[in-house]
Amino acid sequence: MMNKYLTILAAAAMAGSAMLTPSCDDSSDIGNSITQDSVAIIVDTTFTLTGQSISNHQVLSRSVTQMIGRVDAPGYGSISSEIVTQFMPSNVLDTVGVGVNDIDSLRLVMMLNIGEYTGDSVAPMGLEIYPLTRQLPSPIYSDFDPTGYYDGSKRYASLIYNVSAVGEPDSVKKLKYRMLAVTLPRDLAKGLYSAYRSNPQTYSTPSDFAKVFPGLYIKNTFGNGRVTRIASTTMHLYYHKTYYDESKKKDTTVMRAGNYFAVTPEIVTNNNIKLEIAPEINARVAQGQSVIMAPAGLDVQFRFPGNEMIEKYRANVSKGLGVINTVGISIPVEEIANKYSIKPPTYLLMTLTKDKDKFFLESKIPDNKTSFYATYNTTSGTYEFIGLRDYFLDLLKKDQITDEDITFTLTPISVTYETNSSYYGSTTTVTGVVPYVATPVMARLMIEKSKISLVYSKQTINY
Repeated sequence: MMNKYLTILAAAAMAGSAMLTPSCDDSSDIGNSITQDSVAIIVDTTFTLTGQSISNHQVLSRSVTQMIGRVDAPGYGSISSEIVTQFMPSNVLDTVGVGVNDIDSLRLVMMLNIGEYTGDSVAPMGLEIYPLTRQLPSPIYSDFDPTGYYDGSKRYASLIYNVSAVGEPDSVKKLKYRMLAVTLPRDLAKGLYSAYRSNPQTYSTPSDFAKVFPGLYIKNTFGNGRVTRIASTTMHLYYHKTYYDESKKKDTTVMRAGNYFAVTPEIVTNNNIKLEIAPEINARVAQGQSVIMAPAGLDVQFRFPGNEMIEKYRANVSKGLGVINTVGISIPVEEIANKYSIKPPTYLLMTLTKDKDKFFLESKIPDNKTSFYATYNTTSGTYEFIGLRDYFLDLLKKDQITDEDITFTLTPISVTYETNSSYYGSTTTVTGVVPYVATPVMARLMIEKSKISLVYSKQTINY
């Protein structure tokens, strides 16, 4: 590919950083020189990337999204996920006219949105629920082994489930969600209520509550047909309440339910994921293809050609003035055919490899200096990373560029937004970025066909 030149006929005032100023004679008529010389905008797309897939089997848990099940997905691999989780308690429980013996039951409710699964919707799957006996570690990773953290002799409940509405009444079929619900032991319900009655302070923070109730282990038991993304997990306390009814002049008992326990961003929760990558994917990687897959699968690492770009830029503006306008990367994607129509990840994070773990540990947001994110464009089949200008300017300031300065990792992520509206319009701000842990995604990144665009203004000075 060749450089593209757009010549600007009228001279323009040059501003910005990364400006190289040549030495000139003190007697030079600088004003006349600037007005007489030409300015060009140069778009250089001659640079290339090199990269490869790397293992990402240990994913930091930073998401409240939970995943349960097991599936063999031809063309992708075999993946299973189980759940260990704490709960955030409500800081106020109903105690007026309610005693411990008025507690009737406790139900675990896991809600999923329609279509958020990979596999067969009607395949019967089984799960069991056990109490955790120790507080979960933090940070916690996707390769966590729950052995020693739960009591296998005290199974709380079991459930056989699917995610289909076949055979359900029309009122259920119209819903945009499904619920998996199971009743937990009444003794657990009474114990949790008693803990609050005796000392409400134990419900004040997740860590205090975890000392009373470390949480649950949700384990796969049978079935190999589906992994399901759980959008929310709560525990509902059911009880009866007695009060004096003035109109009837007698005591009246009513049934009540309180959604007092939930999985929230403040607690520790984790998906214990095991992935056996399909042979055909391993073959692609062995051939040098850059395949990305999640959850807990493959990242892609690549080298940014910073030295080459700077060398060419400086050589081209050595006899004039130069200003960096924009720097961006466009990465084309090849979707990989598979039985369950597993698609490319919606979002990718691009961060310096040396900073990736720190980025997630500290719950950072892409800063467009050392970390960036892109959305998959289904129309063009690309990820477009824009806004690398500040990163490139920092490279220009360095006396020496090391491998750590130019080695990046691409990893699937989930992104949350906040939209603020005003009289002048609306603005959308990224409020959270976490490692992707949901239903399977994968794609081949055509790193070798990526397009790096370096756009800069150059003013040629005639001495």
